[in-house]
Formats: sequence, C-alpha cells, structure tokens
Amino acid sequence: MHHSLMPHWLTHLGALGLFSVAVVDSSPIPLPLPGSTDLLLLWLVAFGGDPWLLATVAIAGSLVGGYATWNLGRRGGEAALRRYVPARLLGRVVGWVERHRILAVFLPAVLPPPIPLLPFALASGALGVSRSRFLSVYGAARTLRYSLIAWLGVVYGRHAIRLWSGTLQRWSTLLLCVFVSLLVVGTCFGIWKVSGLRKIDAAETLALHDQAARTG
Repeated sequence: MHHSLMPHWLTHLGALGLFSVAVVDSSPIPLPLPGSTDLLLLWLVAFGGDPWLLATVAIAGSLVGGYATWNLGRRGGEAALRRYVPARLLGRVVGWVERHRILAVFLPAVLPPPIPLLPFALASGALGVSRSRFLSVYGAARTLRYSLIAWLGVVYGRHAIRLWSGTLQRWSTLLLCVFVSLLVVGTCFGIWKVSGLRKIDAAETLALHDQAARTG
C-alpha cells in the first residue's frame, strides 16, 4: 500500500537518489527547494525505508557536498566568497567564522532553512578552518540533524502518507516536472558560477606573473 500511494519517481530514487540529492544540497549548486534532503529522507522513511540506512546515506552525501564547498572556498579564497556570498552577508559571515570557528560550521549544518549553509562552508575554507575540524564538526551536525529527521519519519510517517494520498498525489507529475526543471536550471547556474571563478583565478594568476616579470 505504501508503494502504491508513494509517487513512483520517489520510490525509484531510493538510497542512491537520496545520496545524490544530499551531495548537491550541500554543494554550491542550488536546489529548487531548500532542505530537499530533509524532505526526501523524511518521505522515504515514512514510506517504509530503513531509517538507519537512509540517515547514513544522507549523512555521507552531505559530507561529500560539504567538503566540496569547503574545498572550493579554500582554493578560491576571497574571490569565491565575493562570487557566491551576497555582499550584504559577507561581512557578517566572515566575522562569525573568524570569531566562532566551530559554531559557524555547526549551527548552519544542524539548523533547517532558512539558515544558509553555503556562505559559512565557503568562508570556513577561505579563512583557514582545517579540513579535519570542518569535517568533524560538520559531520556531527549532519548526524544529529538527519537522525532526527529519520526519527520523525518513523514516528509521523502515517501522517505523511495520509497527506500525500489525500491532497498531493494528483499533482505528482506536475511536481516532478517543476522539480526537475528547476534542478537543471540550478545545476547550470552552479556550473556557470564555478567556471567564472576559475576564470577569475586564471586572470589573477596571470596578473601576478606579469607583475613578477616586470619587477624581476
């Protein structure tokens, strides 16, 4: 009954789809719906998925995406921050990371939207938070968050099933088309951002070489 009520495309996503969404959700590529990993994890557990397995998969995928974001900040430095973080938030994010290196990683990773994760993960890499510290604090926060989500899926799963079967099932195809379209747009936007950052890095490197040649 669970699988007949659940949209078939979510059923086919399973653990592999959850891992992929978790990677993208923690990366510089924007997803069409904030907290997509939380919702997909909750949905899969509610429809009979193994909560231990699914929570572990979500944590692993989020670690991969979070590390990629931290590494982008480490490699891109200030250029990455200027490109990805809005100017109105940049000063506060940098100040928070400089003063609270652990909390600036833990709180955005454990709290749900609208608390942004990307600016703090980028700033952690750009401002010298070590890889081991970032991964340990970030992993602990994600473990706490997704374990709670899986527990909610176990406890309140029947309510989610009733909600879907009663009101949302008829819109499943439309919701899928909208989600996929926005996901494609977000992916293209993220790739454009990364390629632009690489061009900036190349230009800065060339300028440094020219300056060194003139002074040397």
